[in-house]
Amino acid sequence: MDVYGLAFEWTETNRHWLIEVPVRIAVYLAVALVVRYLLHRMIDRATTGRRRNKKRDEEQSPEQTKPPLLRHLRDRVPKVATSQQIAERRQARAKTIGSVLKSIVSIVLLTWVILAILSVVGVNIAPFIASAGVVGLAIGFGAQNLVRDFVSGMFMLLEDQYGVGDIVDVGEVIGEVESVGLRITRLRDIDGTLWYVRNGEIVRVGNMSQEWAYARLELPVALSADVEKAKDVALEAAVEAVADPSLAAKVLGEPEMYGVQEVAPDLYTLRMLVKTRPNEQWSVQRQLRAEILRAFDEHGIDLPYPRGRIHAVVGD
Repeated sequence: MDVYGLAFEWTETNRHWLIEVPVRIAVYLAVALVVRYLLHRMIDRATTGRRRNKKRDEEQSPEQTKPPLLRHLRDRVPKVATSQQIAERRQARAKTIGSVLKSIVSIVLLTWVILAILSVVGVNIAPFIASAGVVGLAIGFGAQNLVRDFVSGMFMLLEDQYGVGDIVDVGEVIGEVESVGLRITRLRDIDGTLWYVRNGEIVRVGNMSQEWAYARLELPVALSADVEKAKDVALEAAVEAVADPSLAAKVLGEPEMYGVQEVAPDLYTLRMLVKTRPNEQWSVQRQLRAEILRAFDEHGIDLPYPRGRIHAVVGD
């Protein structure tokens, strides 16, 4: 038999390995790549979404019965910047969720392609599947905390419970969120300590930075001071303070005097609330306290503690 005959016979004999197997492998790879591309596109569309109509976000129902000062303050508040911050945070959440979903899709498709190729080349994949089940069960029992952290992180991202820059209370720690991951959330407290909190250990979250906040002032006044005068002076000082451009940008509403909150043997406490932008309540509190204390001193409203005086004693 000549060389061509031997080559033809060898080709016919090994056609399965030379043609069928490579073609089937190529088809599986092509299908996996196409499915991966389509799923990634779907994830991008689902997580990116459509931007809300800016006009609808900026619209606010007119309240003609409100005092002119309140309407003036609301006109000066940069509502667009606030909506942009919220949109940016949600966009960051969506990107994180999309990245995780893409990774899951890639892992699942890669596993399927590997098992399909092994089946094509004649490898019995039943032991691999059984081993994978046993290994997965063992990992599931040994990494319960890891799975719980991961699932909790996913729900936190989906529900937008908090974001980077928010001031949150997660139980034992109160601080500013520096990063949000699927397993760990990093918080920086007021002393500068960086805390690493596992998402699975977070039972409740108190977010002090979403949408708006209240600056709450508890003003102690001596019992001898006139209640109505103290209320009027404090409210007038607060209204004048929030009318200042440096403070008006932080405020979303006019100061509200709630009156006497508490009475003690040597003092009574006045409560005042001011609606502010997120993370601005503490700054507004400090500025308003300073202005109200100055107004109390100018109008002769005593604080509940005696004013000390220094007397010089001159010897003989």
